[in-house]
Amino acid sequence: MFQSTIDFIRKLYATGDFIPLHAPVFSGNEKKYLVDAIDSTFVSSVGPYVNRLEKEMADYAGTARAVAVVNGTAGIQVALRLVGVETNTEVITQALSFIATSNAIAYCSAEPIYLDVDLDTMGLSPIALKKFLEQFGEKRENGTFNKASGKKIAACLPMHTFGFLCRIEEISAICKDWNIPLIEDAAEAIGSGKGNKKAGAFGDMGVYSFNGNKIITSGGGGIIVTNDEKLADKAKYLTTTAKVPHPWEFYHDEVGYNFRLPNLNAALLCAQLESLDAFILDKTDTFKQYAGFFENHSIRFKIPLEGTYSNHWLMSIELESRTQRETFLKEANDQGIMCRPIWTLNYKLPMYQHCQRDAQTNAEHLEDRIVNIPSSVKSEYISRNTQ
Repeated sequence: MFQSTIDFIRKLYATGDFIPLHAPVFSGNEKKYLVDAIDSTFVSSVGPYVNRLEKEMADYAGTARAVAVVNGTAGIQVALRLVGVETNTEVITQALSFIATSNAIAYCSAEPIYLDVDLDTMGLSPIALKKFLEQFGEKRENGTFNKASGKKIAACLPMHTFGFLCRIEEISAICKDWNIPLIEDAAEAIGSGKGNKKAGAFGDMGVYSFNGNKIITSGGGGIIVTNDEKLADKAKYLTTTAKVPHPWEFYHDEVGYNFRLPNLNAALLCAQLESLDAFILDKTDTFKQYAGFFENHSIRFKIPLEGTYSNHWLMSIELESRTQRETFLKEANDQGIMCRPIWTLNYKLPMYQHCQRDAQTNAEHLEDRIVNIPSSVKSEYISRNTQ
């Protein structure tokens, strides 16, 4: 039924062998920097590559500061805590997301409120956000509270799904009007943006992930970015076990986290960052070839919102039904082409079934139909597999 699409993907990646969803690429200074880090003996959570990474990531994101952490989930957890998310508070987010988004909220002993997404961006809908706040929001001197639960809405946490920028400017304006801190889950969106502003730089804080399947990777790792110097200082302090600086004494004055990124991982990521723009150019070419193929096809190919640009981390198609989705997934994977569905909506998971949510009309529509197709850096993948 979908053989022409499967054949096109094989032709695109020029191989009859297994095609992964998104393979990492190490074609630059990765080995050189890793050996340098090892030789320096600075392999743990301090070292020159950590400092270099934080400076280069802040420059890339266009923010004043960046703080390196062990993974994106830890980064979101710390960012949420810093803006006031705590026990018996709530965070507005989207159910159409990787589980880490909800888990980071839960780690702060808070609860998610799930609002619907837009069909085109697959990210939090500003229309749904405005509608919810007009119905349930209550402005007080110390923030906005949920009239249904009586709890403070301590943050809003939209996600830039698969690298597609959501309507973040509209979301930001709504959050400012309601005095709700905005944290961007930009785990998948490094390099995406609008104009001269990058994903992660629109809110109070943003968080990137460098897991092994991301566009650039340090095996794990994450970065918190912000323009607020005080928030950055507190993030660095908390993620270094809340240790009070001293040449030799170990004194900690609050509960912190052992969340700092090791210098060894930072060395790998510094090399990856040097290749990021080239990776995005390559993936943009792949995106254009996919778009051309699907232009007159019954399968819809997801494209970025007009006026925004994407890193094209994972490219996505929209089938006509869940039945078609399942058929496509089986045919593609049976023929050695790795494709994956979108996540199960978080409120359907046992830990979050009790959480407040709206109708989720768009989220449920997308859950039934979205499939990610192979999106690796094409030129490097083909080069590596034809040598």
